[in-house]
Amino acid sequence: MLGRFAFSRNIPVALLSLLAFVALILSITAWQRGAEYDEGYTVALTAGTPRPDWPSVAFRAGDVRGVLDGYSSPWRIASDLRQTDVHPPLYFWAAEGWRQLVGPDLFALRLLSVLFGLTALVITGGLARIGRVPPLAAMLLTAGCYGFSYTAVVARGFALAQALTLAGVLLLMLTERRPRFTGGLAGGLLLGLATFSNYLAVFVAAAALLWLLLRTWRQPATWLAPVLGFALVLPADLWFFLAQRGSRAGQFPPFKLLPSIERLAQYAAGDVFGGLPLYVTGMAQMAVGAALALLLAAIVLLIAARWRRIGAPSARLLFAMAAVAPPVGLILLGLAFDNTPIELRYLAFATPFFGLLAAGALASLPPRPRRVLTATVLVVQAASLAGLILMPQTMQPQRAVTRQVADLAGPLGLVLLPRGNDGIGVVAAVVQEAPDWLRLLVIPRGLPAQQIRDRAGAVPLVVLARLGVDEDSRATLVEIAAAFRDQPCWRATHDDDAALAFARNPACGPTAKL
Repeated sequence: MLGRFAFSRNIPVALLSLLAFVALILSITAWQRGAEYDEGYTVALTAGTPRPDWPSVAFRAGDVRGVLDGYSSPWRIASDLRQTDVHPPLYFWAAEGWRQLVGPDLFALRLLSVLFGLTALVITGGLARIGRVPPLAAMLLTAGCYGFSYTAVVARGFALAQALTLAGVLLLMLTERRPRFTGGLAGGLLLGLATFSNYLAVFVAAAALLWLLLRTWRQPATWLAPVLGFALVLPADLWFFLAQRGSRAGQFPPFKLLPSIERLAQYAAGDVFGGLPLYVTGMAQMAVGAALALLLAAIVLLIAARWRRIGAPSARLLFAMAAVAPPVGLILLGLAFDNTPIELRYLAFATPFFGLLAAGALASLPPRPRRVLTATVLVVQAASLAGLILMPQTMQPQRAVTRQVADLAGPLGLVLLPRGNDGIGVVAAVVQEAPDWLRLLVIPRGLPAQQIRDRAGAVPLVVLARLGVDEDSRATLVEIAAAFRDQPCWRATHDDDAALAFARNPACGPTAKL
């Protein structure tokens, strides 16, 4: 049934049904998932407080949440980004305008990404039609990619960059078929604006422009306009990038080629099939992982074997170049800057082009094997998207850890948080997830043990939230634990992966009145 739907000829009805279904899934996902590390910066920046000055003493979550509810302005966002982050401003300008319309709630902010994701999906259908690939199959296979759907729900600039990239590629395909200066200029400009939403969109943009140059190198009038349009945005990109390049030192580990390639392969598979092996343990985990690896290898081999039958020749070359550009670009980026910027969401820029190639390869098969293989892939992808919505293994730990430490600490205890690399990712997520009454204390890296204990004061119980989501937070967790462990006035009462609790010895004097 799924196979038949993917290749349905009743395009208008099937298209609307598909978009409505994907919109529902993405909205449920946006509602269900807890606050994430990078989303804290989006919320804080668009609230006008990109680096909140958290109190050095204990505070209640409800008392500081207001710093995330304000509003900013385009110029202030640009200024704050140049000083405090490593991203360009276009998405954050859009997010600020959206907040003015719908309010500061994180779920409402995520819905903006959902809209951008649906736009990207519609454009993917347009690419498929021009490239002579079944549009519904390409859209369904793209929406089923874990990386595509994940980036279409988080409050970050990936979905906007994806939509702009695909729109630019679409115009370049039209320019290659029927050269027009305005269309080519607009296509290049859209690719440039994609990088102005997320710098890493440059990989697909470069691949698309290279493709057009290879196809029309003897016709400068055809490729010059897109290159010019792209170049118009580069000065703005550089104005931000050059100011930001040293602002997040230590964000990624040093680059090593073989581990980077291994990580790249792992996340590329995760972009298509999600985290299904994470839901089981032992031999079952190995079996699921092997089965998914075989299925992915089968699709790649099918694309290679049916290469000449995948849509239009020029289109399949473009789709292939765009699909491999993000992984190749990340390796080159790691070599250039000696770090390992390889994450699942960065590779998500390749997913629509994988969906296009896979749809074209499947369409070339006889009806029965086509339906069986298509249905198999879609069922696996559906399971991975269910995991995106429901399974804690696919989620950052902030929500689960916050709930656990709140239960352990209660109204009388104090939760200790590492400040983390940027001072916002860890803390903002906890502040958004915590009940109003939960008392928190933010601890920066390198604070002496005695000062950590002094800042905690005479509370009866301290609970360390084990949120080691970056290098600084992991180091700080070790320092906080050492400050209380083996101290005569404190004894450990709870220790697991999420929390470490210490109760105060009553013999050491009265506890604080809260």
